[in-house]
Order: sequence, then C-alpha cells, then structure tokens
Amino acid sequence: MDERLDGLIRRFMVPGSRASPTFVEDSEWEPVIDGEEYFAQVLALLEKTGPGDSVFLTGLQIDAGVDLTGRPPGDPEYRPLADLLAAKAADGVDVRILLTAAVFSGSVPGVAIGPFRANAFAARTFRRHESLRGRVLMDWSGAGIGCHHQKMVVVAVAGEVTSFVGGLDLQPNRFDADPHDRLSLGDTRWGWHDGAARLRGPAAARVWEVFRARWAEAATLPRRYTWFPPVTFDEMNPPPFDTELPPAPPTEPYPSPGTAVQVLRSFEAWRIETLFLLYRRHWTTLPRHGVHEVYHGLAHALRAAKRYIYLEDQYFYETPGGRRRYELYGLLRDAAARGVKVILVCSGRKDPADAGVNRFRRRVTRDIQRGVIDRLRPADRANVMMHRIEDLTVHTKLMLVDDVFAAVGSANFYSRSMRGTDSELTTVYVTTGTQVQDLRVRLWAEHLRTRLTDELRPHLEDLDLALGIWNPWWLPPDAPAGTWRTAGYPAGFAPDERVLVPVGPWPEPSPRPLQRAADGVRKGAQLASSGIRAATDSTHRG
Repeated sequence: MDERLDGLIRRFMVPGSRASPTFVEDSEWEPVIDGEEYFAQVLALLEKTGPGDSVFLTGLQIDAGVDLTGRPPGDPEYRPLADLLAAKAADGVDVRILLTAAVFSGSVPGVAIGPFRANAFAARTFRRHESLRGRVLMDWSGAGIGCHHQKMVVVAVAGEVTSFVGGLDLQPNRFDADPHDRLSLGDTRWGWHDGAARLRGPAAARVWEVFRARWAEAATLPRRYTWFPPVTFDEMNPPPFDTELPPAPPTEPYPSPGTAVQVLRSFEAWRIETLFLLYRRHWTTLPRHGVHEVYHGLAHALRAAKRYIYLEDQYFYETPGGRRRYELYGLLRDAAARGVKVILVCSGRKDPADAGVNRFRRRVTRDIQRGVIDRLRPADRANVMMHRIEDLTVHTKLMLVDDVFAAVGSANFYSRSMRGTDSELTTVYVTTGTQVQDLRVRLWAEHLRTRLTDELRPHLEDLDLALGIWNPWWLPPDAPAGTWRTAGYPAGFAPDERVLVPVGPWPEPSPRPLQRAADGVRKGAQLASSGIRAATDSTHRG
C-alpha cells in the first residue's frame, strides 16, 4: 500500500475493526447509476447461477412481478421475478428472500400497511412456487417505529461472490435511466434517479455476512398472521424454513490497486417484536448498544473535506425516529465555514409512495435552512447551494468528497438512518485513482442533460470550472459569462433541456459575478427561444 492511499484511509475512513474491516486493495467497488443499468447487471448474474450457487435478496419493497428487463405484463417475453427465482431454486440454487415488514404490521394480527402490505402479498406470490417455500421471510424485527431499509443483492456463482448495496428496490418504477423521460405520473412526466455499488472480493463477502445475520434474526421472530381478503389469515412466516445460512464461501482478493472499501451498518440497540407489551430484547447477532457505523463513517469524511461535498438524497430534513446526536447538518455547516463548497441535490417530485403534494416547492428545506444556513456567517452562506431536479425523484443516497471519497448505500442523510431506527447498509470508498472523479463527471453530465463527449469531459473534470455548474459565483474569474448556462460555454456543452432548479441560499454577490449571472439570464433566454427547454436559469430565486 502506497503512502498516499494510507493517508486517504486515515483521513476519510474510521479505523477498521473486526466487525467493520477496511478492505485495502483487495475488493472491487463499482458504482451503478440508475435502475436500467442496475437491473441488467443483477439479471446477468442471476442467469449465470446454477446448482450449488446462491442468491440472496432484501429491500424495503420487492415486487414479485417485476421483469428485470423492464418488460410489462402482457409482453410475450415478460418474465416475473418470482418465476425466475423459482426456476433457479428448482435447479438447486440457494435462493433466500427477506421482505421488510414493520413492528406495527408485524405484531398487530391481520394488519399490514403501506409498502409492508405490498410485501405481504409479494411473499404470498413467491411462496406459491413450491421451490420457494421456506425461502421467503417477512422481517419486522427492529426499532419500534422503524423498519429494515437495507437494500442488497448477493449472488455467488461458482464460489465468487458479487454484492450490490444501494438505494434501489426491485420495483418496476425503478427501471429508469437518463434522461428520465420513460415514466409518468398521470399525464405528467416523472423519473426515478437512483444508484448502488457493486462489490467483488472480500467486501462482497462482508455483505453476505450482513444478510446472514438478518436471516438469523428474522427466523426467530414470533408467530404472526396477516389478513388477506376476504377471510384468509396466513402466517407471515409459515414453517418449515431453514433458520440459518452458511457463512460466505472463501473469497479470493479482487485486485484493486489504490483503493479501500468499508461496508457500514446502522442498527438501533433494541429488537422490538410487539407493540402490546413493548417487549424488547437485544439482537442475537449485534452488539448490545446497536451499530452506528454509517454515522461515524460519514461524519469522519465530512470533517476531512477540503474542496467540496456533493450530496444526492431523497431527504434533507428530519423525520420522527431520529435523535439530535446523530444529525449531520452541523458538519455541513462546519465545512461551509471553512470554505468547502457544499452541493445538495434533491427531488423535484416526491416518491409517489410518500403522502402529500407530489411536486416540491422550489426552496431550501427547513432543516438545511435552520441547521446550516441560518447559523453561518453571511459570507459563508455562499458556500452552500441546493438544487432540485424537475420532474424527478432523486432517491440516491450518495456522497462524494474532494474527488477521492464516495459513499453509496441505503442510508438517508437524516438522523433516523444514522441512529438505526431504520436499519441501513452503506459502502464507503477511497481511491488514489480517478474513479470518484469519473462518477462525479457522469452524474453532473446527467443532471445537465448533456452528452458526455470527449470535448466536454475535460471541462467537467476541471473541478474549479465544474463547481460553477451549481453557483455562478463559484466560477473561476476568467470563465466567460454564461458558462454552464448557455450552449457552447464551455466547448461541448449542449444540453437537450435544463432541469436543474437552484433554490438557494442566495448570497449578496459582488459586482462581477452579478454581471456574469445577468449575462447568464440573457443567454439562457436566447437558448430557450432557439427551442431548447429551459426549466430554470442561473439566477432563479425559487
């Protein structure tokens, strides 16, 4: 291991331990952006499995009827996931599926609500296949008002383990890709942006062990029933089923020079199984105080940031179940106060499963306003910028720092996830190479809705210039007016549309950036008049 990698590990990663090791130059970490690519990679591995191989799946929701090629029911080649997995199980593949429930729906007889109700029906559909009986468990262990939010796919083919960790559930409306114009809500355009990390080598085997512990806990839950109309009550986890999984097979290193990976968990301290007596006990497979590896991992990286912090997340506000000691907003404030550029990217439209009005207001979230912006000196507020993306649900839970650190997983940026009220799994990664820079360039080109050509790529790789995408006052002094706001500035920038909506905060500008922003408005208007859709301009004030 070279000195530079060792320095990055010490700077950005918490010290590894037996429970949470650091995998140094022996594990592949590869980002997978958006559902179309994710589903294709998962399907390719599933199709390779045969007798003696393994397939483990878990998520907040898994649709038994999803076709991983995106085909809808009625298509002549439509193949639902349940049929695919049943065929594999019948062929001798060890298939295990964990479907998330929650304490309320798991402990009150006959009740299942929200996504947990859908999972109850999915479990029933999977179990209609003889080969999948005893291989599907509903899991409502965990914190009282939380649930298991981890999303992972583990596939072992001929002893080689590949694991996916991220924000993607195996749901039909996750099958999307840039430019996110495939889906709709009623008559309105809508898209789903998401991501995951693919692991190979010992880090992938670590994910196997996380799933193995989850299976062991779910297999010891008390007997509960779910009501299915009109009069049927079925056991949530009907016996017989195996209560244990074997450990991960011996895993060879996957040479990855100049990189290090950690697989981080969040679990609350208590396993609560019923609401009636508020009975709780400690996990069998976890420390008595719970696990807060995600919080400590992200906090460590935030403290280390020097140039920029880039965050994509569904939520930048607190929800019930969190705790102040696990909030990360103060670390964003500290970073901005020392000159780090903080970029927050979130949804223009809600997840349809969430209650309330679907379209978000064009403004900074209350928690970012109160916890970060209002507590900064006016001059430091210029180092924070939030954007929403029109007609898109941003479901990624992703953080990039200084082009050397990346985090991708299931954990949202609020303390509910950091505390473990919702159990989470996130991967973090450092590199001396260009992998994080490449991911940043790809994401920023996607959000700009511009083709990533050889001509444009160097301008996006130039961090000083690329930061001006998010705030015109961050552009270098010699950047032409209208840069990133007008086609051709910089060379190769040719957006098909503009969907990034800056929502603030708005600093008091100096005269030159103000003129640059005004020029951006003028040239943006020219761009719109030439037929390119402009959802916003560089000085939109939300």
